[in-house]
Amino acid sequence: MDQIPESPADKRYISRLTRETLALILAGGRGDRLQGLTRWRAKPAVPFGGKFRIIDFPLSNCVNSGVRRVGVLTQYKAHSLLRHLYRGWGFLRSELGEFVEILPASQRIDNEWYAGTADAVYQNIDILRAHAPTYVLLLAGDHIYKMDYGQMLAFHYEQEADMTIGCVEVPVAEATGFGVMAVDEKLRVHEFAEKPAAPKSMPGRPGIALASMGIYVFNTQFLYEQLIKDRDMPRSSHDFGKDIIPSVIGRYRVCAYPFHNPADDGSAYWRDVGTVDAYYRANMELLDVTPQLNLYDRDWPIWTYQEQVPPAKFVFNEDGRRGHAVDSMVSGGCIISGAQVTKSLLFSNVRVEAASVLSDCVVLPDVQIGTGCRIHRAVIDRGCVIEAGTEIGIDPERDRKRFYVSPEGVVLVTPESIGQARHFVR
Repeated sequence: MDQIPESPADKRYISRLTRETLALILAGGRGDRLQGLTRWRAKPAVPFGGKFRIIDFPLSNCVNSGVRRVGVLTQYKAHSLLRHLYRGWGFLRSELGEFVEILPASQRIDNEWYAGTADAVYQNIDILRAHAPTYVLLLAGDHIYKMDYGQMLAFHYEQEADMTIGCVEVPVAEATGFGVMAVDEKLRVHEFAEKPAAPKSMPGRPGIALASMGIYVFNTQFLYEQLIKDRDMPRSSHDFGKDIIPSVIGRYRVCAYPFHNPADDGSAYWRDVGTVDAYYRANMELLDVTPQLNLYDRDWPIWTYQEQVPPAKFVFNEDGRRGHAVDSMVSGGCIISGAQVTKSLLFSNVRVEAASVLSDCVVLPDVQIGTGCRIHRAVIDRGCVIEAGTEIGIDPERDRKRFYVSPEGVVLVTPESIGQARHFVR
């Protein structure tokens, strides 16, 4: 093994590790808990933050970290995701060994689709061997966060680990939806439970559990061995969290890497936006004066496909007919025409007509809201045309007869729910 430099943060040292790494983003999930938002699109393709898609965050982390060989594994209703990747992520230079490569479920090994996260990687093992990376970085395509993967790779190398798991501290009450770890003082994992009914607290940290982020670094040959072994297990569900990780704990060197964001300011912003409530909260957090997730950070930009649209416009300045937005984010192409928008996030090309009032809303692209509407605490999906005089989020009982209303009272409006059937959502 090469001698470890004196400074683990040495940029040339980390850049060597990132060049030797291939990232695989698992982006084929259905995302059923997002209800109508994933009826016609994969969860990683769901719009987020006014102009991005969820998958832009792990992809941007890769590029900003210097990991510029990336495969995206797709399966469920991937049309809008594929189109976004082609439009927004074709700028890497293949002649320099950089790429974002799409790996759809194509029955490469046998006649089956991807049966689990581990099976998805196994079915592309020939492609991995062709690229011959030293390390494989496995990422979920459906989380919102900023992370320097170079630091995690350096940790993995220094620990002489076979596998490293990115981890974050979460309240025990929320840990039932994660893989929960127990570690020793050197951060070696000695216990792992996937979505336990009664998660264990960290030693000395009652009420706090150490949860897997679904981010893994593998030594490539070790990964091959585990995938092949798992493939031959007849009762395996072929999933990293359920099968592969529990099988290697205690037998191989598996370490936990505590998550730090690139700013290194003590914050650890990471969100699983897998439910309508979580998705709504994460978008609304961006409206804070100083949000934890800084989308204006030029040192760690979030890259995406940039649609060419005119600037946002606010028109009319008359009593009872004043176009304005307060405590809100309004994207390009929007027109607020004599309407009031308060504490809301509007994606591109949204039009709000006179005398309408929007408050605490997340409005996806290409939505038209007619005159005299009152909409509160709602997520409105792409392309919806809201008729004049419509009230949403005002009468919960009436909303439940027509729309999905989340446990926290967020109303999800989709084209289908208002009688505007669409065969797919962009």
